[in-house]
Amino acid sequence: MIRCHALFMLKKYAAPVALSMASLMCVPPSAGAQGTAADQLTGKLVITGASTLAPLIAEIGKRFESLYPKVRIDVQSGGSSRGVADARQGLADIGMVSRAMKEDERDLSAFPVARDGVCPILHQENPVQALADEQIVAIYTGTITNWKAVGGTDAPITVVNKAEGRSTLEVFLHYFKLKNVDVKAQVVIGDNEQGVKTVAGNRNAIGYVSIGTAEYDATHGVPIKLLPIGGVAASTESVRNGAFPLSRPLHLVTRTPPVELAKAFIEYAQSRAVHDLIKQQYFVPLAD
Repeated sequence: MIRCHALFMLKKYAAPVALSMASLMCVPPSAGAQGTAADQLTGKLVITGASTLAPLIAEIGKRFESLYPKVRIDVQSGGSSRGVADARQGLADIGMVSRAMKEDERDLSAFPVARDGVCPILHQENPVQALADEQIVAIYTGTITNWKAVGGTDAPITVVNKAEGRSTLEVFLHYFKLKNVDVKAQVVIGDNEQGVKTVAGNRNAIGYVSIGTAEYDATHGVPIKLLPIGGVAASTESVRNGAFPLSRPLHLVTRTPPVELAKAFIEYAQSRAVHDLIKQQYFVPLAD
C-alpha cells in the first residue's frame, strides 16, 4: 500500500496538519528495481518535492502499484526545492518540481507530466470579483490594506503568502515582479491546501494557490473563489488553451537519466494511461 502523508495525499477540505521536522525527514531510497523486464518490476521508489504535484503522483503511484504488485511508491512533500535537493543528493529516486526548470538545474534530467496555473483566491462571500495586477501588487506590498479600497467591504485585508522554497511563491513573485522581502504578509503557509484552508476560514483573506487545487476544492464545497488574472478566468480550461498568463509545467526530475524502475514509472506518468488521473486532479495533460 502506498505511503503518503495525509496533508498532501488527500485533496479534501480538512484542517491542515503542521509540518513537523519528522514529517520532513528524508527517507533513503531503495536500490531501485530488481528486475529489468516490465513484467518483473520490483523495488521501491522514493519521490519527494512539490506539494502541488504530490497528490497526483500519489494517485499515479497507486495505479502503478496495482500493475506491478512487487513495487512500492513512497511520495513525500516539502516543496520543489526539496525535490531538487533530494534528487541531487540521492535522498530520493525522483524529485517533483512544479515550475519551469532553472538554468542552474540543467544537471538534472527533467520530465514534464502536466501543466497547472497559479491564481489568487478569496473567500466565497467576499464581494470582490476581480483585482487588477497593480491592485494585487499593492495589497501584497501593504499599500492597500482595506478591502474598501478595491470595492469590497470596510475590513482589513489578511495577506497570505507562501513560504520560501515553494515554487508557487516563485511563480507568483516572478509574474508580479515582486521580491519576497517586499511582501507584507500576516500569514505564511506551506502547501496549497494550507492556503485554501486559511482563506476558506477567513472572509477577509487573500492567498494564491495552484489552480488545480483551488478548482478541485471549490467544486467540492470549499467556500473559496478563484480570481481571474488579466481578465482571463482562472480555470483548468484557460490553462489548457494557453490563455491563462500565470501557468507552469509540472516536472519529475532525476539526478541521472532514469533506468529500470524509475524509468518505467516516469514513462507511465507521462503516458495517456494516467490522463484521467491528471484531469481528476484538475491539471492539464500535456497532450490530449
